[in-house]
Amino acid sequence: MSANVRMDLQLRHVEHVMGTAFSFDIRDAQAMRPGALKDAIGWLHWADDTFSTYQPGSFVSRLGRGAIRLADCPSEVGDVLESCAALTAETDGYFTALPGGRLDPSGFVKGWAIQHASEMLRAAGSLHHCVNGGGDVQTAGEAAPETPWRIGISDPLRRGSLVTVVAGSDIAVATSGTSERGGHVVDPFTGRPANDLASLTLVGPALARTDAYATAAFAMGHAAYDWLEKLAGYEAFAVLPTGEVWSTSGWPLFAG
Repeated sequence: MSANVRMDLQLRHVEHVMGTAFSFDIRDAQAMRPGALKDAIGWLHWADDTFSTYQPGSFVSRLGRGAIRLADCPSEVGDVLESCAALTAETDGYFTALPGGRLDPSGFVKGWAIQHASEMLRAAGSLHHCVNGGGDVQTAGEAAPETPWRIGISDPLRRGSLVTVVAGSDIAVATSGTSERGGHVVDPFTGRPANDLASLTLVGPALARTDAYATAAFAMGHAAYDWLEKLAGYEAFAVLPTGEVWSTSGWPLFAG
């Protein structure tokens, strides 16, 4: 870190959007353009209004029921669906934007929206911040000079406890599991909730892809370990319903 970068003015904000709480922790707010946080918050609300499957008037809801065409949607909708199609191919079908045959790209959208919010803050001058949306996290830079960000991972079997801590700079962390929303990740090949794992945490460089890979790996269940070991640039930590844990070979690099 450059010696002339000061990290003495912090800014924190919590915003409720997409059905969860998003927190912003900006450690170099003095370097950021005025209004940048407001713009990032506005972006999250725009993404929710555009991609929500719970709002019947959103573009994705109307597209899914055939009320409009893709050409009638903002270009970002097409971009997201293209990314989802690529992820489906990369994960051998375990990631899908069509769960149960219904258009629902939410497994990609939240991480993508958080990552873009972080990119907006970076473009506005903040090099050291953390954006957390319901436990999915994108960090930039450091928490303090020569101090990595430390992110606690909830224990899916013991409410209110942590099972591990992730530490790193410029990392994304995504967790899929049953502790927050129950069995919401479905195995696309059986149509049933995935239950081989209790939770799976993935660390990578950027949240959009990290979050999607975590969802896919959780759906893979016991097959996830071998797939993740071959996934360059990502490391994982999993908790089984029995309480046993496993991690990929590079996980110790991020152990906090």
